[in-house]
Amino acid sequence: MAVLLRPEMVRRYRDMAVLLVKYGRSDLLRSTGIDSKLAGPPLDGAEEGHSRDADRLAADLERMGPAFVKLGQLMSTRSDMFPPEVLESLSRLQDELEPMPFDVVERILNEELPVRLSKAFESFEPDPVAAASLGQVHRARLRDGRLVAVKIQREGIREVVRRDLEALDRIATFLEEHTRPGEQYRLKEMFVRFRDALLGELDYRTEATNMRIIAGNLTDLDGIVVPLPVDDYTTERVLTMDYVRGRKVTALSPLARMEMDGSELADQLMEAYLKQVLIDGFFHADPHPGNVFLTDDRRIALIDLGMVERVTPRLRDSLLRLLLAASEGKGEDAADQALRMARLEQHANRDLFRTRVADIIARQQYASLEHMQVGAILLELYGIAADCGVRLPAELSVLGKTLLNLDLISTTLDPSFDPNASIRRHAGEVMRQHMMSSLTPGALFSNMLEVLELVQRLPSRVNRALEGLERGELRLRLHAIDEPRLMNTLRSLANRITLGLLVAALIIGAALMARVETSGQILGYPAIAFVLFMAGAIAAIALGIQIVWFDRDESHE
Repeated sequence: MAVLLRPEMVRRYRDMAVLLVKYGRSDLLRSTGIDSKLAGPPLDGAEEGHSRDADRLAADLERMGPAFVKLGQLMSTRSDMFPPEVLESLSRLQDELEPMPFDVVERILNEELPVRLSKAFESFEPDPVAAASLGQVHRARLRDGRLVAVKIQREGIREVVRRDLEALDRIATFLEEHTRPGEQYRLKEMFVRFRDALLGELDYRTEATNMRIIAGNLTDLDGIVVPLPVDDYTTERVLTMDYVRGRKVTALSPLARMEMDGSELADQLMEAYLKQVLIDGFFHADPHPGNVFLTDDRRIALIDLGMVERVTPRLRDSLLRLLLAASEGKGEDAADQALRMARLEQHANRDLFRTRVADIIARQQYASLEHMQVGAILLELYGIAADCGVRLPAELSVLGKTLLNLDLISTTLDPSFDPNASIRRHAGEVMRQHMMSSLTPGALFSNMLEVLELVQRLPSRVNRALEGLERGELRLRLHAIDEPRLMNTLRSLANRITLGLLVAALIIGAALMARVETSGQILGYPAIAFVLFMAGAIAAIALGIQIVWFDRDESHE
């Protein structure tokens, strides 16, 4: 404890402990005994006791600094840990502070850029157009006349963030090692993802790379705009990029909505994110309304690309099936897909998980809303998984939050827009592009090497199996509730496959013999071909009758 509560960090530890006790996660502290040791003046507003006021939580996080604002944004994706009212409040968390004085901005620019401010820009507006906790944005014009936005990182913010991350690291490690909820939610793993994302946002060169990648991936969508960086004037602490002329989607007037094709824009926005997630595996993970603009030429612009998420090819397949199942209201299929991508704890309850997932999808499907929200379903699914001992990939929670924000933006653009219909409408094209993206030379060569390895090892493996069979040492180990019935089913399956192969051989043989001229004919066809075809047809009919009869008997048992 002496190491944990060192003097220079004690205030941060106490502030975080107060947040846990005040807003509903006091069980993380009661089992450790440290709640009684964290005495001292509380946060502003904590004098009201263990209030569960979600708006106060957001306000407290804003007061604690940028790392905690970003932490609140991460918490807004964890429906398994926090109630809906807290998630809603955190999703509206504002990241706005007083701007830096212009003399500080000018000094930082002169330190970071290869030339002085007066040489780099034809004009530079001293008043920022936006000021957040990590940095602020100014409008400027390059010497070639190009209008740009210049984002400057706040002075000293790196040291503040690193200090807060150190405190959060120690708290997360301690809670995971000493509390049941901390272990259940894997707080250390969650913190590592948060830390990496936040440190990435502190390097504006990373955001510039994200811009180029996403802009390149979305070039085929005319209705989507991603500003590009100016490489010569972009450093670790300064990001210069195209200036987007437009307004936030949420700031549109009723007249502006009437003048645009909101349904088409919403549909293209949904298509853009389906492509990012399911084809590219690299998507903008923070499309809240403040980061989505409607440009003057009636297009959608995505800005502030510091927060991104990557999706592995295997996970993309599962996500595509899960999204389709959820959008079509198929609860059991959605649960099965979720289980395929999950890691199961020892106490995992699959049946309960399936039942609860089917229930939430059914409730959403028949709700009074005009359409069910797939994003909300994914977030609720994540919470159900934690209760049932099912550990889902963290990317699923981020995707749920992303889709929830898209629902809000799409509804703002067109109140009658149905995101689920859009998902189904674009599913075919997404699947086609997904298949084409997998048919790369590298993937084909990899598959060929696996086939070659199988061919090389197959003779020795077959030889060992035959030797074991000859010596009577070949055994098939099965663990099933009803092993005799399982063996009968396998035997029946093998018989069906064998008969099916014979039928195919007879039909193929008949087709080949039909091209051979013979003296004997039946109904104008070569006799041998006709006999082979009839034998194949009779065998196929017999196989079909046997399958139908057997399956009917099985269903009545």
